[in-house]
Amino acid sequence: MRTSLLLTLSLLCASALAQTVSPVKRQPTPARVVEEHMAAFSTCDWPRLMAQFPDNVEFFGPNGQVVRGKTALGQMFAQVVKPPSQGGTCGLKVIAEHTFVVGDTINVQWRADSPLLKEPYRGADAYETHDGLMAAQVTTWNPAELKWKVPPSPSRR
Repeated sequence: MRTSLLLTLSLLCASALAQTVSPVKRQPTPARVVEEHMAAFSTCDWPRLMAQFPDNVEFFGPNGQVVRGKTALGQMFAQVVKPPSQGGTCGLKVIAEHTFVVGDTINVQWRADSPLLKEPYRGADAYETHDGLMAAQVTTWNPAELKWKVPPSPSRR
């Protein structure tokens, strides 16, 4: 009974999230897709962030993590674009330090910085764009490696 209740609640949450996922907003160039992504992430703007992904997006993270589809990616980013006190990363500003373009793939070495961090966090992403949207992303981003000035909330441990 408890398992079916949890499954029902999970499905209802996923359904509600799917209904609130932003419609796509295409960008004129691959570079603009990446600029929009970094700006939306830096401002913790979930609707703006989600507007750049098609329904069949794939997100490849560290340690073999794969998130498939806009709804699942929306659920993941909904956990990220929260205040640090709630386990999120709002307040970080992501800045491109080096960019290397191969076709419609934009490869970026970046720095995430904030007065909330003891030191900047550095990583790299490959953004595969198609038709003005972010079709896939490969990232080294691992929020567990952020060095916060204040102890992390229980959800970040």
